[in-house]
Amino acid sequence: MVATGRNIMKLRKAAGLSVREIQNIFGFTTPQAIYKWQHGTAMPTIDNLVVLAAVLDVTIDEILVVQREDIVQFAT
Repeated sequence: MVATGRNIMKLRKAAGLSVREIQNIFGFTTPQAIYKWQHGTAMPTIDNLVVLAAVLDVTIDEILVVQREDIVQFAT
């Protein structure tokens, strides 16, 4: 999740968007959710991932960072 969070931050900055702008796009009252995504303490819901991908002009696959070790640990 941390790698995905770092990726969200990188993609947001590359798109020239501030946390506040993303907050407004999603209609969140506070920026906490976006900060949690960026720090990897929470993940966007599927619905929010779809919107985030559209806003950042990337695919969902370009947002998510999946490491093989994570999958193996999750499966056991």
